[in-house]
Amino acid sequence: MSNILIIKHGSLGDIAQASGAIQDISEFHKEDDIYLLTTKPYFELFKRNPHLKEVILDKRLSRFNLIYLFLLMRIIKKYKFVKVFDLQNSSRTSFYKRILFPNANNDIWSSSETTLPSDKTKEEFDKKSVLERFNYQLQTSGLTIKHTMIPDFTWSCIDISKIKSEYKLEKYILLFPFCSPHLAQKKWPYYNELIAKIKSQYNDQYKIVVAPGPDEINDAKDINALCILDNGKALDISQLSSLIKDSSFVISNDTGPAHMTAHLGVKGLTLFGSHTTAYKVSIERENFKAIQVSDLAKLSTEKVLEKINLN
Repeated sequence: MSNILIIKHGSLGDIAQASGAIQDISEFHKEDDIYLLTTKPYFELFKRNPHLKEVILDKRLSRFNLIYLFLLMRIIKKYKFVKVFDLQNSSRTSFYKRILFPNANNDIWSSSETTLPSDKTKEEFDKKSVLERFNYQLQTSGLTIKHTMIPDFTWSCIDISKIKSEYKLEKYILLFPFCSPHLAQKKWPYYNELIAKIKSQYNDQYKIVVAPGPDEINDAKDINALCILDNGKALDISQLSSLIKDSSFVISNDTGPAHMTAHLGVKGLTLFGSHTTAYKVSIERENFKAIQVSDLAKLSTEKVLEKINLN
């Protein structure tokens, strides 16, 4: 039995997308122990993943913090990992490789860099979708692929019956109308207008709810929907997963919860402007679709409403 390391720092959407790759790595190395290096926001979440033996915390302090870097590398070296799967594929994880396995090839360190096709540059390769890149990386590393292209994020769910009872949630449509302040181009501006039309069309058969993140609770006051919190605080990721899983339909900007919805198998719709494409971020699934437009401000509520499928 050997120790295998997976690196996945974030973000939230990326965590959901990586679920299939993590499962394939675990099933291929079923006689080995699988460890995962991640950051604080996802440390407790990954402890729920049944394919992992242990989760290691990376505080991601500055690379110039030599004391922290020394301690982290010492922790990693303690496990004597025989193989590393770098699913983050960042400049930081490339830096870790140069410290831990400076001359390693794909046999020891699997990353987009060590598995890069000989006829492509990294810039060309990165034009492929996220899941296609994971798929190629793992196949080139010799794995049998079953789950990478169809991630299942349901491992993240927990029992939220108490919260659902408190808000009397049975049939509900869940909206994610928020986005980071520096990503305003991802934000569709007509959620309140859409809410009014949904209520009119469906005669209040469905509650309309939002589940804001910690920095979005004040913004939620501007949305004409029931705000779901846990004792006044934002839901954690596992609670949010369960709220999404039990919903009738999800409508979202291109944010982490949209990717969670896609890989929880829930019906829904995500709204894309020109910042990227639904293909590149691998978000469309059997039940979850995208509307892609050049300018979200010109996307009408009628166009969104006609795509809502509650059957």
